[in-house]
Amino acid sequence: MSYKLTILGCSSAIPTVDKNPTAQLLNANERFFLIDCAEGTQVQLRKYKIKFHKISRIFISHLHGDHYFGLIGLISTMHLLGREKDLHIYAHPKLKEIIDLQLESSRTELCYPLFFHSLTPGKSDVLFEDKKIKISTFPLKHGIDCNGFLFQEKRPLRKILSEKIQEYNIPIEKIKEIKSGRDFFTEDDVKILNQEITVENKRASSYAFCSDTSYNEEMIDDVKGVDLLYHETTFTQDRQERAFQTNHSTTIDAATIAKKAEVRNLLIGHFSQRYKDGDKLLKEVKSIFKNSIIAKQGITIDFSEL
Repeated sequence: MSYKLTILGCSSAIPTVDKNPTAQLLNANERFFLIDCAEGTQVQLRKYKIKFHKISRIFISHLHGDHYFGLIGLISTMHLLGREKDLHIYAHPKLKEIIDLQLESSRTELCYPLFFHSLTPGKSDVLFEDKKIKISTFPLKHGIDCNGFLFQEKRPLRKILSEKIQEYNIPIEKIKEIKSGRDFFTEDDVKILNQEITVENKRASSYAFCSDTSYNEEMIDDVKGVDLLYHETTFTQDRQERAFQTNHSTTIDAATIAKKAEVRNLLIGHFSQRYKDGDKLLKEVKSIFKNSIIAKQGITIDFSEL
C-alpha cells in the first residue's frame, strides 16, 4: 500500500510556459484525492498518466481563480468520458452556484452523481472519515475565505507473526482482534501478551495542505507533527511587505510555522512568477527548517521515503 503526493502545479496566480497554478493529487493507498484544480489541471493529469476516473474527491481551498478555474473543465471531461461513479467536491458554498450556472448554461446534465459538500467559512471540521482515513479542514488567513486540509491515515493494524500462529495454535477467528491489539489466551488459559506475537505495522502517514495564507500561528495545532506540511511561499523574505499586503507568506513565514508545528518535512510552493527557479526560496527556507522540499511539477513524493 502506498501514500504518495504528485505535484501537478506549483506557481501562483499567473501561469507560465513551464509552471501551472496550484493542483496536487494525493494517492492514499489507491484512493485518489485532487487538491485544488487550477486551469490546465486536466492536461497535467494526462501528462502524468493519472486516470480521471480514479479521482473520487476534490478539495478546493478557496475561490481565487488559480485554485479552481480548471474544475468545470475536468467535471465536463469526466462526463464526456462516461463516468459512472460518484464524485464529491468540498469547497466554499458559492462554488456550487458557479458550477450549477456553468452546467445550466451549457445545458449539460451529468451522467454521474455529483455531490457538493459546503465548507463552513472560518470553521474547522471533519469532512470525511472511514476505517482507513480521516480528512479535516481548518481556516487560513487570506483576503477571502480560505481553507487548509488535513489528511490523516488511520493507524494500520499490527502485523501478526506467522510462526506464532503455529506455535500457539491461534484460530483464524482470533487473528483480527489480535491485530487490533488484544492479548491471546491459549486453550490452557495462558495469557500471551500481544507484543509477543505481533509487531508494529508501517506508521500512519499524514499530510497537511496550507494553500494561500498570511503568517498564521492559529493553524499550528491543526498541522502539529504531520509527516509533510505544504505551505505556500509566494515571496522571498525581502518582499515581506508585499506578502503582508496580498495576504500571502514568505519563505521565513512558512519555515517558522513548520518549526513551531514540529512537522517532519516541509513542502513549499505557490511561487510568484518573478522567480525563475526556486533555489533562493529553498535556501531561505532551509536556513530555518532543514527538512524542506521544493514543489516541482511532475514530482511524486513517497511518504515512506520521508
